[in-house]
Amino acid sequence: MDYYYVNTKEQSNGDHEVHKSTCSYLPAAENKLALGYFDSCTDAVKEAKKTYQQSNGCYYCCRACHTS
Repeated sequence: MDYYYVNTKEQSNGDHEVHKSTCSYLPAAENKLALGYFDSCTDAVKEAKKTYQQSNGCYYCCRACHTS
């Protein structure tokens, strides 16, 4: 299991990116919301969408869930 966060600041396309805790592109502490431990990025993105409907996996650490 990995620990995931969602970026509270939206990207230029409106997405809120979901990151693993080990990601090189993890947002600064003031710009991330803890999601918790999940078996996959799919579950983490699903959790993020409860807060930010337009959530997407990070291209670098959650590529399987990166759709835009």
